Amino acid sequence: MSKGIRFHKTGGPEVLVYEDIEIGNPGLGQVRVRNNVVGLNYIDTYHRSGLYPLPLPHGLGMEAAGIVEAVGPDVTAVSPGDRVGYCAGPPGAYAEERLMAADRLVKLPDGIRDEEAAAMMLKGLTVWYLTHRTYRVEAGETVLFHAAAGGVGLIACQWLKALGVTVIGTVGSDEKAEIAKAHGCDHTIVYTKENFTDRVLEITDGQKVPVVFDSVGKDTFRGSLACLKPRGLMCVFGNGSGAVEAFDINDLAPAGSLYVTRPTLMTYTAAREDLIEGANALFSMVGSGNIKIDIHQTYALSDAAQAHRDLEARKTTGSTILLP
Repeated sequence: MSKGIRFHKTGGPEVLVYEDIEIGNPGLGQVRVRNNVVGLNYIDTYHRSGLYPLPLPHGLGMEAAGIVEAVGPDVTAVSPGDRVGYCAGPPGAYAEERLMAADRLVKLPDGIRDEEAAAMMLKGLTVWYLTHRTYRVEAGETVLFHAAAGGVGLIACQWLKALGVTVIGTVGSDEKAEIAKAHGCDHTIVYTKENFTDRVLEITDGQKVPVVFDSVGKDTFRGSLACLKPRGLMCVFGNGSGAVEAFDINDLAPAGSLYVTRPTLMTYTAAREDLIEGANALFSMVGSGNIKIDIHQTYALSDAAQAHRDLEARKTTGSTILLP
């Protein structure tokens, strides 16, 4: 019997329960993984709250790094003893052990520590698909990235800087502005004190930006549309302030024939070859020193509820890990 976090009803952090979990043996195409380090991500709060519904009771967490303990029939991608990381699979990472589909696991290079892997797999692959697939950024472009001091944001600032892109980032405080700048953000906008739409127009001399990467959602959607050049792309990949409210698609025409997309990591890594390509690109950027993974918060797995409270209260910066 292993320990893990489950929730039997949706709601606030108080619904998270640390309890015994029966794991069992891996079946066809499965492996049993012992999680050494678990990553905390905002999507975890969406599952817990019911914004992204799951059948109950259910485990929580998308991302972890650990060791393969056993493999089921027809598994060739990994072997017992392999160090692996994952972020693309059903929720359930908040656990000492779990069963996973073998094709969702990625072998970790020797130069990547478990703590780094658990802190960067979901966030880093999110940055990869956003900037290499959803919108392929080019050197010399200027982009707007909301929540620039968050876990995804800090990786994005560094990756975009390495690509020769100018980054305008929104943050919630002067302290977070300094953190974002230290990670390559060229222009920071403290949205609690400034109108980010006006500042983007000022920074770009009225030219606006070709793409907005927005994980905030409801509070920033309309203002973000106003930051886009004609035929620009509004990329909403999260709902930190709540889901975007319904809008009239005809509004996109006079705004400049704009595009809007709501991508997910699961779609962009559904094919194993895409998962491996993205992971290798991330490992290469970290290995080269272009991206440094900052782990600013560490909690015991049993304290996952407090980690959720701090995340939702905007008390965290960079990446957060949970230790089983």
